[in-house]
Amino acid sequence: MNKEQSQSFGKLIWQARRKRGWSQRELAAKVGVDYTYLSKLENDHVEPSEEVIRELAHHLELNAEELMYLAGKMTQRDEEALKELVKANYKEMAALFRRVRSSPGIDSLVEGVDEQVARLQKENALLKTKVAKLEKKLNLFKPYQFYSKDEIEGIANEILRRMQALSNYELKFPIDTTRVSDFLNLNILYETILPDEQGLIIANILPLERKIVINTGIPEVLGVFAESTIAHEIGHWILHVNQDEAESFSEKLEMNSAVAETVQPFLCRSASEQMDKYSASSQRDQIEWQAQYFASCLLMPRHVVEEIRKGRDLTNWRHLYAMRDELGVTISNLVNRLQELGWIYIPKGSKQIYLAKAGAKG
Repeated sequence: MNKEQSQSFGKLIWQARRKRGWSQRELAAKVGVDYTYLSKLENDHVEPSEEVIRELAHHLELNAEELMYLAGKMTQRDEEALKELVKANYKEMAALFRRVRSSPGIDSLVEGVDEQVARLQKENALLKTKVAKLEKKLNLFKPYQFYSKDEIEGIANEILRRMQALSNYELKFPIDTTRVSDFLNLNILYETILPDEQGLIIANILPLERKIVINTGIPEVLGVFAESTIAHEIGHWILHVNQDEAESFSEKLEMNSAVAETVQPFLCRSASEQMDKYSASSQRDQIEWQAQYFASCLLMPRHVVEEIRKGRDLTNWRHLYAMRDELGVTISNLVNRLQELGWIYIPKGSKQIYLAKAGAKG
């Protein structure tokens, strides 16, 4: 496992999961952990227990002992062997420890290590400064661009088409958006993001790490909103992140995680809010609307909604709730999608549904 030992525990698990074609939720269910916990494991943000490591090894068909070493853990067999070694050589061990403590070279060795650490910290600080200067010259995020509804829907449909063609992905609904992120080589991480001076942050995108971080401190972006939240962030990645520039930048610098953190992330603040394209007053609102519309198109492609609506009355809430369950979205997601398609109309502040002209034709 030489190749595997050259990478992190989390990266190996992420690669093995994708190789088997499982989503984070599917593997988490097999191992018996929460999918948000598995996302932290894949990003090396938590230390796995021996039980979890052995479950992962079993389901991913990896060597459990080698995974233990990669995770920096001693197996029970190692601990027993160490105890036996100390027990059998306790006199020699005690003498060895005394010799180490009294060795005149130890202090100089420690000082040498401290100097090396200080030098590396200084080099890292200089590299961070270099990254910050380069970031100002580079454009890791695309300037604002107007996208029509047809353009956004075309982009979402093309991703789904490529998934089916290139990865033998069977398009099922409700769609699992983590499969889409895996296809795009994007890593999903769930952790707490503290608010800044502008307020709450729903999620952020780290372009150099190809990572989407979802804020677990906001419960509404998880649960029933989880799919739309991830789809929304994928929309930002596709429409608003300069992927080629980020990839080129990352490869040239071969940056470590500490340096990558100096690059400003793409912040998202309204992933679960529905907003009208025409009421979006600021450029930021327009950008959020684009990501929101992309999410609707990804979760509810027009041809799929057309098929599901057959034989159903779009003015009947009971029929809409049945469609919602088939698509795996929230009722607000579905209603907004149907209104954006021009099939139904609901006056503001009312629950009465009216068929629009396009809906009547359907």
